[in-house]
Amino acid sequence: MLNKPMEGRIVFNTKVLDKILTVLLIISITAASALTIYVITAPKKGEEFTEFYILGPSGKAADYPTSLSVGEKGEVIVGVVNHEYEPVSYMFRVEIENRTIGEKSFQLAHNETLEFPFMFTASEKGKKKLEFLLFKEGAATPYRNLHLWIDIQ
Repeated sequence: MLNKPMEGRIVFNTKVLDKILTVLLIISITAASALTIYVITAPKKGEEFTEFYILGPSGKAADYPTSLSVGEKGEVIVGVVNHEYEPVSYMFRVEIENRTIGEKSFQLAHNETLEFPFMFTASEKGKKKLEFLLFKEGAATPYRNLHLWIDIQ
């Protein structure tokens, strides 16, 4: 048999091929490690929202002042929790029959909670809707709203 050169075939040097595969494997492991570290350490951003609630004077979601006499004072506790992932300026307003009876401006950092008492006086007889409005950073329309029906005798 004659020794003919192999035409049309590519011959790889196994040492060079081993080095190339080793370098590719190291790059892959490094990239996978970097991605794993990023996924573990990167903060996960959830849903952005603001909690807005009212509680009765005892600090529970009960015993709201729903029946008052003219001149009697009512009290609720207003709560706001910022889950917006950034500091937010709020403006809180209370209205009865489209008449403002109280306002308060404040700023909350992310995950910060503010609870404060709000007192009001029943001024005229009838069934009245007490509206609690929360505005976000100078907006014209309320971001959140709650209401409480009060029967004034």
